[in-house]
Formats: sequence, C-alpha cells, structure tokens
Amino acid sequence: MAGGGPGSDASPTQAGPGLTAEAMRTDVARLLGVEPADIDPDVDLVEFGLDSLRTMQLVNQWRRGGTELTFAELVERPVLNRWWELLAAAGPAAESGSAEPADGDPVDETEPFPLTPVQHAYWIGRRDDQVLGGVGCHFYVEFDGGAAVGTGPVDPDRLAEAVRALLRRHGLLRARFLDDGTQQIQREPAWLGLLVHDLRTAGAAEVDAALAAERDQLAHRRLAVELGEVFDLRLSLLPGGRHRLHLNFDLLVADVLSIQIILADLTRLYRAGPQADLPPLPYGFPTYLAHQESRRRPARERDREYWRKRLPDLPDGPQLPLAVEPALVETTRFQRRDHLLDPAARGRLEQLARQHGVTLPMVLATAYAEVLGAWSAEQRFLLNLPLFDREVVDPHVAWIVADFTNLLPIEVDLRESSSFRQRVRGLQEQLRAGIGHSSYTGVEVLRDLARTRTDDRIPAPVVFTSAIGMGDLVGEDVQRTFGRLGWMLSQTPQAWLDHQVTERDGGLYLVWDAVAELFPPGVLDDMFAGYLRLLDWLARDEWDGPVPALLPAAQSAVRDTANATDGRVPDRPLHVDFFDRATTDPGRPR
Repeated sequence: MAGGGPGSDASPTQAGPGLTAEAMRTDVARLLGVEPADIDPDVDLVEFGLDSLRTMQLVNQWRRGGTELTFAELVERPVLNRWWELLAAAGPAAESGSAEPADGDPVDETEPFPLTPVQHAYWIGRRDDQVLGGVGCHFYVEFDGGAAVGTGPVDPDRLAEAVRALLRRHGLLRARFLDDGTQQIQREPAWLGLLVHDLRTAGAAEVDAALAAERDQLAHRRLAVELGEVFDLRLSLLPGGRHRLHLNFDLLVADVLSIQIILADLTRLYRAGPQADLPPLPYGFPTYLAHQESRRRPARERDREYWRKRLPDLPDGPQLPLAVEPALVETTRFQRRDHLLDPAARGRLEQLARQHGVTLPMVLATAYAEVLGAWSAEQRFLLNLPLFDREVVDPHVAWIVADFTNLLPIEVDLRESSSFRQRVRGLQEQLRAGIGHSSYTGVEVLRDLARTRTDDRIPAPVVFTSAIGMGDLVGEDVQRTFGRLGWMLSQTPQAWLDHQVTERDGGLYLVWDAVAELFPPGVLDDMFAGYLRLLDWLARDEWDGPVPALLPAAQSAVRDTANATDGRVPDRPLHVDFFDRATTDPGRPR
C-alpha cells in the first residue's frame, strides 16, 4: 500500500541526529522525479526507476550527511522499509550535515601509490606483447564550433591558459605510470602546450584531408603515460570562422564522471580564467585509495571467498565467429557503430522496464546478451559490466578526476527457453548479488578465473557499459563554449566488443566499439542491426514470450543446412570404411 513512511511502531523514526525516515523517502522521490506519497515503502524501488547509478548517488548524498549505508546494502534489496531497518541498526556515523574529511592516516600524495585493479589491467593490456594489446584504454572526441552552430571563435592563447590551470587543479592529469606498476603525481604537467593547425586559408579538399589524417592518428593514439602524457587537446582553425577541437583522454586517469568534470572545469576556466570559482581539492586520489583499502578490508576477504566458491562453475566469454584468432591480430584498431534512440523510444522502454520491475540498463544489457547468444557457439557465457564505484567518503571526492571503475562479471545462460522478462529479471538478480560482493573486484575474479584455464583466452572480452542516470556526457554549457559534440571513439585493450550507453539530448546514444580485424566482414553489422530490431520488438511489450529470431535469413539457412540430420543413416560405424580403404590402398594419404 502507498503512504506511510518506512519503519513501524516497533522501530524508531530517526537514527540519532542523522537521516529520518521521511527525509529518506523525500530524497528518493526527488531523485526519481515522483511525489514522496507515491512511494510504497514495501515496494521494490526499481519500479520507480531506481538503478545502480542513482543508488550510488543516494549513498553519497547520505554519507555526506553522516549516515553510513553501503552501496551493496542498498542494491541488495532496494525497498525503503529494508533500508530503514539497516539505518536504524547501524546508527549515524556523524552529525547530519557533516563536511569533515574521511578518517584515516595522512597520505603523502607526492609519493608513488598502487594502481587499482582496473588501472593495472589497462596498464598491462597496453603492452605490445599482450593479446589484443598495444593500445591504451583511450577516449577520443571532437567538438565542431563556429557561427554555423552558434558558438564563437576559440581563442588559442586563452584555451592554452585554461588547460594549464586545469592540469594544475587535477592531480591525476599530472600522473605518470612507472615501470613497477605504480603511479605518481608530478609537480608539473607533462603537457607540451596547445598544438594549433591553421587551415583557415586552405581549400576544401586540403581541409578534409588534413582533418581525416588528424582523426585517424588521434583516435588510435597511445599516449605516453610513462612520461605523464594522460590528456591532450589540439585545435584546428578552419575556413569561415569554424574550428575543431580534438581531445584525448587516457582512461587510466578518468572515468565517465571524470570526463564530465574535466570538460565542465575547462569550460569555467576558459570563460573566467584561472580565478574561476571552483571548489578546492585538498583530498586526492592517493588518499581516497588508502582510506578505501582500510575501510573495505573485512568485506574484501568475505567477498574473495564468495567468488572462490563460484570460480569452478563460471563460463568463459561468448564464442563469437572470428575471422582471425585474437593472438594473430597485428594491429588492434577499433571501429564504431552507433545509433541514437530518440527520447520517445527511450521513454517507452523506460516505462516498460518499470512495469516489469527491472531497470532500463538491465533491459539493454539483456538485449545485448541475447544478440551475443544468437551468434555465439556457446549459450552460457560471461558478460563484463563496469561499475562506477565512486564513494564520496569525503565531500571533495565528488570533484576528483580519477578512474573509480570496478568490474562485475555476469553469467548469461541462454540454454533454456525463457521469456525475455524472465531473462532480464535473472540478470538483474545476478547484478544485485555481484554488487553485494564487489569489494573483491571483478578484475581479480577474472584473473583467478584465467589461472584455472589451460589456454591464454581472455575470460570475458565482451563488455556492457551504461552511464544512464549521469546526464549527457557533454553539457550544453560546454557545447556553447567549444562547439557541438562531434565524432568520437573509445578503445579498450584486450576487449573484443564494448557496448556503451550514454544519454544525449533526452535520448540514448547506443555505441558498439569493436576490434575491426577480429570479425568477418558483415558480422558486426548484422549483430548491431539485430540488436536494434530487438529493441523495437521490446518497445511493443512482448516480454512474456521468447525473443524473435535475430540471425539474418541467409545465415539461418546456412546453419540449417550445416545442422541438417535427415537423410540415410549408415548401417555400420564410420571408422570401418577408413580401415577398409587403408587395407586396399595403403599408399593413398586420403
């Protein structure tokens, strides 16, 4: 029933001076865009649109107010009454409204410090001796500006000054990565300055050729992180008062939220100069990691045991059709396939997801898994889901640029015929269970899994990344200053295929970035087309039945022919013919 706050006559309505039951429901309602009275305290909040990103926002908001509830606790059972029981049992960690930094020993942030498990995986994967390595975990994006798109010209000197101020502000943008697998924040940035290509007097063909060459070089660039090169920005000045801004991010130092922070800060510094009003950052990533390691140690040992017991039964990644073995790929280059799902289509899927008690990200992840299964030789496989694991244990953590990513391996099992609704609910339950044991990271789980294998295959080379709930990757203020968001590409070492979902202009930007050489011609095009057809089918709310056929008709016909079992059955074992031929014609090799 709706109405009434969490708790009952037998439980308190406030845990000390911290969060009250009604304040909790009000915060949730505000985040989800509904009225507090509409939220039934005994109903799964997923039905109101709560997902993992929004749950983390609640954890961080309440932590800043002095309330100790963990992300794993909230995700495991997202019901207000359950959350209140946890809150009442734990009690407040500090006074409401506290802005004190997290407890822990002081950390010298000028000294080398360890890589996170995800950073270490990226760092190892960028080496040339790794299968599908030789690339950085890297994001390249362009902004196209000028009067035609409603922006003014960019001043190169002012932009260079803003970048230098940005690098002084964010420690990890001055980080270098050492040979011993540690990272160190340098006093001075390694950035060499703004490179400007002046093409204002060039002809159209020359401009097109120059921009194409620049894109080809920068999109697949491996930044020299060992020298501290983790971020770069270039400017092309074009005829007619136009310009193109080229940005490179090494994702060793920046997750999705960090990229948003970088772009927003750069915009403010460009507009207002180094004196721009930005919050101070006295608390850095080395301190965060040191304090988190201490905080999570007990849970880490418990979660390690959980995953150790699951290891023997975990599958590998999907067995997709390949044109070449991954170890034989000479140059790891990614290509992008993308589609913008308009706001109406997004709203329809979001509404259906709530009606079925699941989140929109899990709907998209399940649809992706169905497509992978349609092309995979194995119907049971692992899918890698990144988690944005930024815990605001200190108020300043919200503004830190760093990679806070964790990974979670999810098992997909398509062997039994099930409805789509059953499949997505099953994956959502797995996600909740996995998040509840994520103090032992997914990278460590996959390392442990690889040690149990006798070959060098990557256990889970297929990724699904959702940033739904974080708003547009690039805000309007950034685009009004530097230009409209243009072409982009990401690459991840040792990944075959990475599906990313971000918000754009009220809709969803659906992206597949994949290693081009790895797959036969046309396969990825057919898979992506099948994925979009499946989303159209889901929008018709036919979730209680199995998904429609996803393979193209021509490919289905080939499979049917290869798997046909009709015809005459031999009346004796096959090996008898072999030995007869060996007796009558022993010199013939076949």
